[in-house]
Amino acid sequence: MYGTRPEDIAEVLGLLGEDVLLLSYEEQRRFASVSLNRFGAIGSARLDWHGADVVERHDGFDGEALASLLGAHAGPDELVVVFWDDLAVPSIALPASLAARHAEAILWVGYACWFLLTDSGMVIEFQDGEGLTAGRPPADGPGGTDGTGEATG
Repeated sequence: MYGTRPEDIAEVLGLLGEDVLLLSYEEQRRFASVSLNRFGAIGSARLDWHGADVVERHDGFDGEALASLLGAHAGPDELVVVFWDDLAVPSIALPASLAARHAEAILWVGYACWFLLTDSGMVIEFQDGEGLTAGRPPADGPGGTDGTGEATG
C-alpha cells in the first residue's frame, strides 16, 4: 500500500527537481518512529499534542504560513521529511529552503500533512483550514522509541 500512488505528487516532484528524495517504506518508517509515532492520535489524521513541547501555533494554513515556520525553525539546508495523510502517497525528503519555496504546492497534495525537521527533531502539523502547529514530539510517546531505538507503547 505505501507509495502506490506517486502520481498524486508528480506535479510537486516536477517542481522540486533533483533535490527531492522519494522515501522507501523502510526510510519512511524510520523517520516516523522518531517523530509522528511518538504522538498519540486524535481521530485518524490528527496529532495529539498533549505532552509535546509546542513551540508555535500559526493561524495561517497556506504556503506563506508554512514557509514562515520553516524559515523560523529550520536551517536552509536542513533535511525536511514530508508525510501525507495517505500512506499510498510516498513521503519525500528535501532541503528546508526548497520546501519553503514550494510550500503552497506541497500543501495542495492533501488535507493534512506533517513535516519533520531532521536536525532539530521538530514536527510541523498542517490541517487544512485549521492552521499549523510546530513543536517537539513527546520523548516517550505511543509507538515511538525511548531514544535508544527500543520501542515504547
